[in-house]
Amino acid sequence: MNGICELPVFNATENKSFRSQLRTHLTEPERRLWRKLRCHQLGVKFRRQHGIGRYIVDFYCPDTKLVIEIDGDSHSHYSELGLQYDAKRDALMAELGIRVLRFTNQEVMCNLDEVVEMIYRLIHR
Repeated sequence: MNGICELPVFNATENKSFRSQLRTHLTEPERRLWRKLRCHQLGVKFRRQHGIGRYIVDFYCPDTKLVIEIDGDSHSHYSELGLQYDAKRDALMAELGIRVLRFTNQEVMCNLDEVVEMIYRLIHR
């Protein structure tokens, strides 16, 4: 875990204001999914814009060690640098025993019920 040993694993204080800004300015797909995840609606607690190591994830469920990422139009699928960034990020999550589930903006906007069902099944298997 090079690099993470000197950082708090969860919610480093130096990222606090940035996490707060991200929570205040959710994208529309994040907002729609958050309405379905919040308040234990799937039987577990989710946190939004949660710090893990040097990264801030869209949604995190500590009980199941599950990260949910909503990839926007300018995200990793469209650039080599983005793919490399996501690979490093996902490797850290795997090292910490955290699973990562990714959806595109379009999947959330057009198939929200199916996205929620997929998350529910993963949580309760």
